[in-house]
Amino acid sequence: MRRTTFKLLGTGCVGLGLLGAFLPLLPSTIFFILAAACFARSSPALEARILRHPVFGPPVVAWREHGAIGRKAKTLAVGGMAFGFGMFVYTAEPQPWLAVLVGLFIAACAAYVLSRPSGPDDSSVNRPQ
Repeated sequence: MRRTTFKLLGTGCVGLGLLGAFLPLLPSTIFFILAAACFARSSPALEARILRHPVFGPPVVAWREHGAIGRKAKTLAVGGMAFGFGMFVYTAEPQPWLAVLVGLFIAACAAYVLSRPSGPDDSSVNRPQ
């Protein structure tokens, strides 16, 4: 039952990741990272397929091995967050307290993304924790 659940979750994450590859503002890499984690608990063959994939595999491996997010991905992620926040404020016209709350949450997410190393050659990877 547990293996089946993780396999279904992994398959759903792959589906969302594929959608994210074609839809702007929907991330794809995070869903492939989650899919690989689910498949690691249910289907090593499917996990290996994700890790070996020429497009989606390298970011998943970089995350697993170094906690790294590539520079281009960081730029797109933070830009998408800023665009999403701007659209939220423009279209929803939230109360000021809600705009500040959402802005702080998005800023914290952006700070986390920017704090990650950019790759295995990034000097921050070798920093002591």
